Amino acid sequence: MRKITLICGTNRENSYSEKVAKHYESELRAMGVEVCFLNLKQFSGIIGLDEIYNKTKSEAFNSFVSKNISNADSFVIIVPEYNGSFPGVVKVFLDAVHPSHWAGKKVCLTGVSSGRAGNLRGMEHLTGILLYLKLLIFHNRLPISMIDKIMVDDNSLPEETKSAIHNQLEGFLKF
Repeated sequence: MRKITLICGTNRENSYSEKVAKHYESELRAMGVEVCFLNLKQFSGIIGLDEIYNKTKSEAFNSFVSKNISNADSFVIIVPEYNGSFPGVVKVFLDAVHPSHWAGKKVCLTGVSSGRAGNLRGMEHLTGILLYLKLLIFHNRLPISMIDKIMVDDNSLPEETKSAIHNQLEGFLKF
């Protein structure tokens, strides 16, 4: 069985990306997939400059990487748009984890934005970095646009978006 780490690519509290990521988590679990939910809010508390720039990492960081990255064979990354790209915490996270932990694994990307492009530019920037890290990128990158308009009141997604997510994940599981 595939082990997927679902990465919520922001460290902001109560973000739309986290709400979308939780929908992905429940969808994957309903498909019978073993999911490890990694919210980058967790990551912020254990990362320091030593983890980024030095070969010696703290025990907390090594445990974090082992549980969330090394043990996974695939990743789903939900990445919001920040300043026309993706959040800095995602880049710090990628920089801190040794490239050998990523190489050869599969990744599925979803962009989230209040704008109309669904963070296409941010997913493109992130794709370049992930290819450099030797990850295999699933072709169906899903841009979710106007998130602040489509996710209102009960914080649920419209049926069309849920269907697009389901179809994306079905394809990714066959990838």
